[in-house]
Amino acid sequence: MIVFPAIDLKDGAAVRLLRGEMDTAKVFNPDPASQARAFAEAGFRWLHLVDLNGAFEGRPVNRAAVEAILAAIDLPVQLGGGIRDMATIGTWLEAGVARVILGTVAVKDPDLVREACRRFAGRVVVGIDARGGRVAVEGWAEQSDLEAHDLARRFEDAGVAALVYTDIERDGALQGVNVAATAALAEAVSIPVIASGGVSSLDDIAALLAVEDRGIEGVICGRALYDGRVDPKSALALVGAKEAAGC
Repeated sequence: MIVFPAIDLKDGAAVRLLRGEMDTAKVFNPDPASQARAFAEAGFRWLHLVDLNGAFEGRPVNRAAVEAILAAIDLPVQLGGGIRDMATIGTWLEAGVARVILGTVAVKDPDLVREACRRFAGRVVVGIDARGGRVAVEGWAEQSDLEAHDLARRFEDAGVAALVYTDIERDGALQGVNVAATAALAEAVSIPVIASGGVSSLDDIAALLAVEDRGIEGVICGRALYDGRVDPKSALALVGAKEAAGC
C-alpha cells in the first residue's frame, strides 16, 4: 500500500482545508517545492497534489507552484484540481505529472474520461468526493444525486488507473478514515482505490492495511503529517513491514 503525502495548493502556498471549505485554509508552507523535497527526503514514493483554486475555477491556477514541485523532486506526482478538458490533461502529462485526477468532469463528461484513458493508458485517475455517500463536484461546492458506487461502476471497463475516494465530512478533520466505506467501494469495482480524508494517526493506516487485499492501493495523508500526528518514518515502516511479510 502506498502512503501519498498531500500538498494542497492555494494562492501558491501549501495549505490544508477543513472539509473542503476555502475560508478554513491554513498555510503550512509558503514554499510548496521545499515541502515536496521534505516529503521526498522522508522516503515517500509518490506525491499527491491538488490545485484548490483550480478546482473552484475549473482551470489550472497554481501552475507555477506545480512546475516548481516537478522540478524539485524525482517522485511520481498525481495531480487534481481544475482539469476539465483533454488539452489540460495532455499539458500536465507532458509537463511531467505522472497521473491526472479527474473529478468534476467524471460526473459531467464521462466520455472525456474514457477518451483520456484510451489516449493516456495508466495515467488517468478518477476522483470520487462524497458527502453522505453522494458525489460532490466543482471543488465540492455542488452536490449531485449520484451515488459514489454508481460513479465508480461507470468506469469499470474504461481503463482508469485508480479511484481516489474522499469522505468530505472527514477531510482535514482528523476524525479517522472511513475504512468501511472505502473498503466497500473497493469491493464493488475492480479498480484500485486510494483512501482520502480523515487520517489522524498510524491506527488509520493500520486499519486500511488490514483490508488492503480488498483493493486498496493507498492512502492520502495531509494534515496529520503536517502537525506531527503521523510520523513519516513510522508510517513507512508500518507499510514496509507488511510488504516484507508478503501479506
